[in-house]
Amino acid sequence: MHQPHAERRKRLMNQIGDGVALLATAPEAARNADNHYPYRADSYFLHLTGFEEPEAVLLLDGRSGRSILFCRDRNPEMEIWDGFRYGPDGAREAFGFDEAYPLAEMAERVPELLTDSGQLWWLLGHDEAFDRRVNVWLDAVRLRCRDARGPSQFGDLRALLDEMRMVKDEAEIELLRVAGEISAAGHVRAMRAARPGLYEYQLEAELLHAFVSRGARQPAYESIVAAGANACTLHYVANRSRLNDGELLLIDAGCEYRGYAGDITRAFPVNGRFSGPQRDVYEIVLAAELAGIAAVKPGAAWHAPADAALAVLARGMVDLGLLAGTPEGAIESGAYRQFYMHGVGHMIGLDVHDVGQRKLRGRWREYQPGMCTTVEPGLYIRPAAGVPEAFHNIGIRIEDDVLVTADGNEVYTAAAPKTVAEIEALMRGER
Repeated sequence: MHQPHAERRKRLMNQIGDGVALLATAPEAARNADNHYPYRADSYFLHLTGFEEPEAVLLLDGRSGRSILFCRDRNPEMEIWDGFRYGPDGAREAFGFDEAYPLAEMAERVPELLTDSGQLWWLLGHDEAFDRRVNVWLDAVRLRCRDARGPSQFGDLRALLDEMRMVKDEAEIELLRVAGEISAAGHVRAMRAARPGLYEYQLEAELLHAFVSRGARQPAYESIVAAGANACTLHYVANRSRLNDGELLLIDAGCEYRGYAGDITRAFPVNGRFSGPQRDVYEIVLAAELAGIAAVKPGAAWHAPADAALAVLARGMVDLGLLAGTPEGAIESGAYRQFYMHGVGHMIGLDVHDVGQRKLRGRWREYQPGMCTTVEPGLYIRPAAGVPEAFHNIGIRIEDDVLVTADGNEVYTAAAPKTVAEIEALMRGER
């Protein structure tokens, strides 16, 4: 898989001209005592390298077009304890770098490579420790000799990489599709397993089983498994309540597959049958989601899906008696926020909430083929004065991952059922 990474590095070097870019991967993080969290490389670093080992730094030289990796050396003794390391030679061969060196050589080689460069790019302010290291290298350039010239300008590498990452290449799209398929399989498994008397964490276990058994070792984010009133808490992650007969269950979960995130939300009845009020609310949210998805297409403004979904939700709130007046009035006054208080979606990629500016020079940007976004409207009805009791504690969100294509869009998480008929049939064992 090093070819797409090498192509991305070349694209970036074409943008930095006679400059040099430096990028460090993420540090390891202690969980407690001598235990560490599972290691996850920095997303920018993964995008350009595919290299997943810690303690690595990438240098891109726009003048020569060389990509240079600094990484850990092979260490037979440590590899007995912690597993295989590529080492510089192995990393160069496996990931298509022009050169690769041990970390111990950075102090000498980096200042030499920075000499006479026009501009230095890195993630300014992202990592205080790396900022200090860069300043040490810049001081070393100045001390090399009287005539040595270091970079005279500095740029934030995020400004370039965020734009690159917004539009996915074919290799990324394929990985996102796999992440979407595995995530959908997790939701299907959870729907089939759900029944009154279980606990939220038992459904979380079903999700993880589906993810890991298909090669996705980690969830893309902490899974939300929220029964009954818990579904009205947007980022509920305690996942320890009992599933009761007659309640809805909201699951917001997705896997991470080779660095790329899936992100799906489904809501369904614990006992497999929607009640009348649950169905009424659900159908409104589903109609809003479908309207939002239909608005995702090349040339459409970023806010078009949000506007389309909100129009449907506002009409539904008025029709259900949740809000008085007109849908237009509810939108203009902001009254709808009592029941719908978040945006309709976000970009998705190496990060579940992926990078990219929604506005350029003060104007909404337009969707273009290769962008991937979520569409996730919802209604969250907490008990309150004037709220019909039949709708109390109903929380519903429906979310899919959507790829912008040349002629419209592709919902690549569609394998997770979301119509009332599909959900009830699956939970009856008919699918």
